[in-house]
Amino acid sequence: MADNLIRLQKYLADCGVASRRKSEELIEQGKVRVNGKVAAIGDKIDPKHDSITVSGKKIVRQKTHTYIMLNKPRGFITTMNDEMDRKCVAQLVKDVPARVYPVGRLDR
Repeated sequence: MADNLIRLQKYLADCGVASRRKSEELIEQGKVRVNGKVAAIGDKIDPKHDSITVSGKKIVRQKTHTYIMLNKPRGFITTMNDEMDRKCVAQLVKDVPARVYPVGRLDR
């Protein structure tokens, strides 16, 4: 059973709720519950058996994966946001309904 346990913030990130760091903030704010109990940083869960809610909304992991191959245009970088306001691939995949994890070279 211990093999099925994963960190709560990783599960929330995998489900597209928020990044792992932002998920930790949600947990610290008391907005995350596991089986009806307020979660704490460091909690591990079994996604197949535990019920997770964030601000009262039940969280369910998406069962399918979508892969997108993108020929990145010149001038774009492979990231979802950039603190230097450069063009990001997020602008190119904003209409994709699934959570997108960019993979590739960061160069422009």
